[in-house]
Amino acid sequence: MGITIDNIMLFRQLFDEESSTYTYLIADRTFKQALLVDPVLEQVERDRQLLHELGLTLKYCLETHIHADHITGMGKLRQMTGCLGIVPENAQIACADDFLKQGEMLRLGNVIIEAIATPGHTNSHCAYLVNQKAILTGDALFIRGCGRTDFQSGDAGTLYDSVTQQLFTLPDETLVYPGHDYRGHTVSTIGEEKQYNPRFVGRDRLQFIIFMNNLNLAYPKKMMEAVPANEKCGNI
Repeated sequence: MGITIDNIMLFRQLFDEESSTYTYLIADRTFKQALLVDPVLEQVERDRQLLHELGLTLKYCLETHIHADHITGMGKLRQMTGCLGIVPENAQIACADDFLKQGEMLRLGNVIIEAIATPGHTNSHCAYLVNQKAILTGDALFIRGCGRTDFQSGDAGTLYDSVTQQLFTLPDETLVYPGHDYRGHTVSTIGEEKQYNPRFVGRDRLQFIIFMNNLNLAYPKKMMEAVPANEKCGNI
């Protein structure tokens, strides 16, 4: 779908139905340089075709974290386009071209993407603030929800701190674009999530930890293949 955030940036929100994953295409309209956030292996041809149609050069593939529910398209896209694969600091991905830590920035012409460390869902996770207007929250914060914390060195208290001290301190009008959605939502705002997200509203840190530790969710179907593949940039 097409979304207008500003006149400088081209922005697309793309969906993988099997894993309910959002991939984001961001580009500078003038320089025609692009990056993809959280690409999915099965959707690589879709993404490549869109880049071609829009006349864009893929400069980066950017991961919010090591995913457990799908295999990344980073490796395949890197082979096809020569882009760089970038992951959060401390992610156990030896094949990455670079690592981003808190406060570091990527530039695509006039588009600036700032890494905000948001561990908790996993022990290495970043959200990405785009031109100070939109935040790609990965699995740290969903629309009216949040990512689980019961595997991959997840920690509920750490996630609570990441959301309340990093994400919820952004301006209320900041647009929220999550890494997944399972109910048909596409975008929210920081103000909305502070007011209406049931995982956080009315819960202090200890109450959040107790709640998250008692979700008893089934593991993702692809976890056993996805995690080791993603540690190798999606090369199976």
